[in-house]
Amino acid sequence: ADEKMENVPFPVASASKFSAAYKEINQRNIARHEENGVIFLDRDRTIVESEVVIAPGGMIYPGNTLQGSTRIGADCVLYPNNRLNNAVVGRGTTVESSVLLNCAVGEETTVGPYAYLRPDTSVGNHCRIGDFVELKKSTIGNGTKVSHLTYIGDATVGERVNFGCGTVVVNYDGYHKYRTEIGDDCFIGCNTNLVSPVKLGDRAFTAAGT
Repeated sequence: ADEKMENVPFPVASASKFSAAYKEINQRNIARHEENGVIFLDRDRTIVESEVVIAPGGMIYPGNTLQGSTRIGADCVLYPNNRLNNAVVGRGTTVESSVLLNCAVGEETTVGPYAYLRPDTSVGNHCRIGDFVELKKSTIGNGTKVSHLTYIGDATVGERVNFGCGTVVVNYDGYHKYRTEIGDDCFIGCNTNLVSPVKLGDRAFTAAGT
């Protein structure tokens, strides 16, 4: 029993008090946002840390964890099971079952389900970031669609670009990471590998499997 107790970071009684205090603070945070016109469908299954800002008109489904300095715009919908940490989400955007860390998403954009937006990523307005899409240190222009099963890392992507399923930005050669640049109105065919450093001009097309 003594050996097991050595692995406990602090006494069980303190852990219990910590949990109770955290729950009380969390409920106060939620109540404050409700007073400002934010709807929480299940208070007991939602975490909202103290520095989070949520604009009026939003709807928060169960299973959301909002951390750090996260900012949620007006009329957003956070469907179940998201984790947002230091994320900025624009007005009217929806997020579902996704992880957003130290990133920004514009207005009237959809994210998820099962998307992963890693730090230093910026997504524009009216975009679609779909299922099993991972973005890392990338800028995605307005109106661009990355609908499914795609990895974009260290890239600058223009406006109104369409990414086919299975596209990979190959940003690492085993020693160094390089950037990819994609212009406006490009069409990236399914299963394209963009081996960085590479640049595609405006209105460029890649066939499937390129």
